[in-house]
Amino acid sequence: MAPDRAAELRLYGLNAVQAVFARRPQAIRKLYLAEARIPQLQPLLKWCAAHRIGYRVVADADLQKLAASAHHEGVVADVLREAPQPLSSWLRTLPAGPQCALWLDGVGNPHNLGAILRSAAHFGVAAVLLPKQSTLALSGAAARVAEGGAEAVPLVRLGRTDNAIAQLHGAGFTLAATVVRGGEPLFARALPPRLVYVLGAEGEGMDPDLAAACDLRLSIPGTGAVESLNVAAATAVLLAEWARARPRMAAGSKAKGRSI
Repeated sequence: MAPDRAAELRLYGLNAVQAVFARRPQAIRKLYLAEARIPQLQPLLKWCAAHRIGYRVVADADLQKLAASAHHEGVVADVLREAPQPLSSWLRTLPAGPQCALWLDGVGNPHNLGAILRSAAHFGVAAVLLPKQSTLALSGAAARVAEGGAEAVPLVRLGRTDNAIAQLHGAGFTLAATVVRGGEPLFARALPPRLVYVLGAEGEGMDPDLAAACDLRLSIPGTGAVESLNVAAATAVLLAEWARARPRMAAGSKAKGRSI
């Protein structure tokens, strides 16, 4: 029987591939790599050999074709997609205490998604929430930009908007619509420990009805020299402000010894 290509994802980039190997190696179906990457990927190659997963050493031109990108970093892998989990399932397993999630209302650019996932992983975001009708899905480009963050942050599929909001409220979350203008200044407000930032599309912004249903409206103050931040840059600012008030997060960052 031929493999179901819709169930597979072609990843490229060293950190993206290594993150899959670290978390769910059984998802790897095929591996292609440059000769120069052999020493660095020895544990992965040994695992592939032990589990009869095919791998090939190929030329740079072949890697570019496989990845449809020059940014393959010497490795390409076909892996099984991880389907988004339902909101109810995610909430059942969510630990108590401070949690932050991102509701992406219309974000579609894969590079923005990748940058959002990278920031989300850095700041310990519990999940990225996808609306019921959203076609947004992880791509190879998004996973590469995420630099491993796509494996650290689960995707969660929402049901009907009003039901999703009720479920999140029931779990103690406050929903904050992030708006370009007309919101409370982000840095002047104490943020709740369980928070969902709702982020609008790159061009059209957020659905007005969804924004109206949120508990808070927040804006990132700036000079006015530009209209607003890119959605991925805005996400990093929003998450940093939420994490700033969480002592555990700050302590973890110091222990790591790295700022970027």
